[in-house]
Amino acid sequence: MGRYAWLAALLLGLTAAAAKDQAPQPRVIAISAKKFEFTPSEIKLKKGEPVILELTALDRTHGFKVPDLGIRVDVTTSAVVRVPVTPLKAGTFDFSCDVFCGMGHEDMTGQIVVEE
Repeated sequence: MGRYAWLAALLLGLTAAAAKDQAPQPRVIAISAKKFEFTPSEIKLKKGEPVILELTALDRTHGFKVPDLGIRVDVTTSAVVRVPVTPLKAGTFDFSCDVFCGMGHEDMTGQIVVEE
């Protein structure tokens, strides 16, 4: 082996081992908000699965509130809001916009369905 070949082999081995030990990246779920709807309006998750909800407002500021999961954020047109979630219990959890956006605002709802 050449003068530094053993060092390169060692570093490659350590890098491969470190990559194998890294946890998988959370699944990203894109959600758009616009007068008077969220898309998608139903989100299916698995209990214990880490995900990132990426929220984008298409027309104005909206709210995203999931009381049973302890989530509450403002969603503006100027930035993507990333919300990490790891549901610890199965069930159906309602979400809604809590920033008044006009007639029809009360219909701006959806559900997160967490399966075992």
